[in-house]
Amino acid sequence: MQTRSLTRIEAERRAALLAVERYDIEIDLTALPDGPEVRCVSTVTFTCREPGAATFVDCAARVLTATLNGAPLPPAADGRIPLPALAGHNVLRVESVQDDTTTGEGVHKAVDPADGEVYVWTSFEPDEARFVWACFDQPDLRAPHAFTVTAPAAWTVTSNSGNARIEDAGAARRWTFPDTPSLAVYNTVVNAGPFHEIRREADGYDLGLYARRSLAAVLERDADEIFTVTRQGLAFYGDVFAMPFPQRRYDQVFMPEFGGAMENYGCVTWSDAFLRRTEPTPAERELLALVLLHEMAHMWFGNIVTMRWWDDLWLNEAFAEFACHWAAERATRYTDAWAGHLAGEKLRAYLCDQGPASHPIHQPIHDVAQAASIFDSITYPKGASVLQQLMTYVGEERFRAGMSAYFARHAWGNTTLQDLIDALSEAGGRDLDTWRTAWLAAAGTDRFSLERDGAGVTLVATAPPRPQVLAVGAYERDGGALKRTALVRVEVGAGQTRTAVTGLPPTADLLLVNDDDLTFATARPDAASRDTLFRTAAELPTAISRGVAAATVWDMLTNGEATAAEAGQTLTALLAAETSDAVIEPCLALAADTAELWAPDGERAGLTAGVAAACRRLAADPGRRRVALRGLARTATDAADLAWLREQAGDDVDLRWRALVREAELGGEVAAETARLLDRDPDPDAWVRALTVRAALPDDAAKAEVWQQVAVDRRVPVSSVGQVAAAFWRPGQDAVLAPYAERYLDLLPKLHEGGMIPAMVYTNRLFPPYAIDPAYIERAREASHEAAPVVRRALLERSDTVRRMLTARGGRP
Repeated sequence: MQTRSLTRIEAERRAALLAVERYDIEIDLTALPDGPEVRCVSTVTFTCREPGAATFVDCAARVLTATLNGAPLPPAADGRIPLPALAGHNVLRVESVQDDTTTGEGVHKAVDPADGEVYVWTSFEPDEARFVWACFDQPDLRAPHAFTVTAPAAWTVTSNSGNARIEDAGAARRWTFPDTPSLAVYNTVVNAGPFHEIRREADGYDLGLYARRSLAAVLERDADEIFTVTRQGLAFYGDVFAMPFPQRRYDQVFMPEFGGAMENYGCVTWSDAFLRRTEPTPAERELLALVLLHEMAHMWFGNIVTMRWWDDLWLNEAFAEFACHWAAERATRYTDAWAGHLAGEKLRAYLCDQGPASHPIHQPIHDVAQAASIFDSITYPKGASVLQQLMTYVGEERFRAGMSAYFARHAWGNTTLQDLIDALSEAGGRDLDTWRTAWLAAAGTDRFSLERDGAGVTLVATAPPRPQVLAVGAYERDGGALKRTALVRVEVGAGQTRTAVTGLPPTADLLLVNDDDLTFATARPDAASRDTLFRTAAELPTAISRGVAAATVWDMLTNGEATAAEAGQTLTALLAAETSDAVIEPCLALAADTAELWAPDGERAGLTAGVAAACRRLAADPGRRRVALRGLARTATDAADLAWLREQAGDDVDLRWRALVREAELGGEVAAETARLLDRDPDPDAWVRALTVRAALPDDAAKAEVWQQVAVDRRVPVSSVGQVAAAFWRPGQDAVLAPYAERYLDLLPKLHEGGMIPAMVYTNRLFPPYAIDPAYIERAREASHEAAPVVRRALLERSDTVRRMLTARGGRP
């Protein structure tokens, strides 16, 4: 069905005209074990401020019947049902069917390959509820929702309010859930299937975890950790926002074939890829904690208080991303969370913000289709870093006071940017209008460097900067390490390109700009420090100072100011020195990326061998062994490396799969070992690991088979597309990969199908990093002009990164 995207003007008119009293949604899932259909009856009770006026309700499912106040309605068109001649008080009833629960939006049926059991989930951001039932699918027409779900008798059903009344209904059961609080439509959810369930009481909350039965053992393994972080997060947010989460029940549901996680009020849905099939590494555990805290923060930012329109998406996503790192460092054992953020997502934000896909954090959004295109590195990690800077700028206690006032004033309502700025300005006692304009209304990244002369040290911005507070650290050699001898905080005024820095020894061996990572700005060493930075970054004393140095080196590489050899050697040295679990894995990924994706062909083997050697050394540390062996599986250079890796892996099926992918890439015979691992691996999704091995083969038939399954048939769960695509696009395989660069362009018109998350994943992950030239990138951008906004935006960002890679492969510093 062709659908129209809701525009801001349409949403404003509809919100001015209507007030929704409640939704009563009846859902029938009984056809799903054997078929694709989800049937719904949506009853919407609402008032109209101008009786006699007309509007429309969103419904992109197949409509069976539709009545308004008992009178039949005209047929739906473009995903909308006309609502003529409204009364002052109205009751709308729409019966609908969604027939596509495999590739369609809003609702998805997954079949577990382990046992054939069926699971179904819904996910609605930004406007995908309309594909399942009739609703006013915009964030400011919020209302209580009452769900009644009929499902097979063996299934469990979860929804926002929990604690359903359950009744037998023949071969099925009927689940009647209490009313939710007033919620935007996209914050609601229904999940169902024959779940394995674990419940626990904590601080007065009833906490629940759910997963498919074939992953019961994995969920049991991780349950203590998940419950602990959940308890810690609820306590932290309740305190800093001066508003405890108001519902006793809080569920988290891990679902197959789901992408990422979704912050449904009281019932968060996760991809069950977060339930690692082997013992998680420290970084994987930290990622789970951060995602948990991110989605939990949305209970306040997004659910209790919801943005009025999508131009304020950052009020949801940037705050949740900021808050999860804040909570992790203050309330959990993940005390280096901001250092991990710097080594990972923040680097992607720097790269994006310096390219053609950059945009202001807050910008006008014409329609929801455009809104789907800004769930990106600007809204998330840049937004989070800007909020960290704002807390530094106003002070943490005043920031907390502003947040508390904001929630007290706007709970269960909708807000705009100005509402938040007003609350923070009042609490902080300073005018934030200049800050708001500079940081939120303008795109781009500030860059700072230092000048040293006889008169002292000057902080220099390459362009008029935003108002901000940052720190400069001074370091001197102390034996085999660098010791910080001074740390000076500097307040930079808006547009102030030169700022004197007092209190720094001008003869320090290294001056580190943005030490402690307080702001979102890139840095360059002064002329006297450049070589010292590259040579001694690993000798810096803290994870955050080493991370700032690594970020500077990486930004110089991506901007053509450092070679892959320089960056790779610095990052590899950091691996040997790093002590933080939050940093070592992203640092290893950067070192491997540098060798694989950024190095000239003639240098790739040497840099890769350097990373592999570092992994071998690191594997001697029991606390780093798994991480190091995974790194070696990616960078092993010859049969000797692979043999040593297999010996070290022993019975570890995960490591054996990883080694086999590398062996396939290097041209080894892998069919027999693939069959053996499939027999041994208890993971219900082990077939994806086998497909990943096949993807790495430098073989025409293998590439064709994998492309068909991943890109055309979309058989691979969206959470696994990245791993298969990374094995598919390998250096040195240009001859067999060249046809797929063109086939990627053929996919562009349909990459948006299936919803926002699949659109972003397929566009980004399938873009070719090899077998192309700069002219291809221009053709891809030109071809994307006719694609959906979310596809066009993702392609623009990824293509710019690949363009930079091509430049670096030319070997120019």
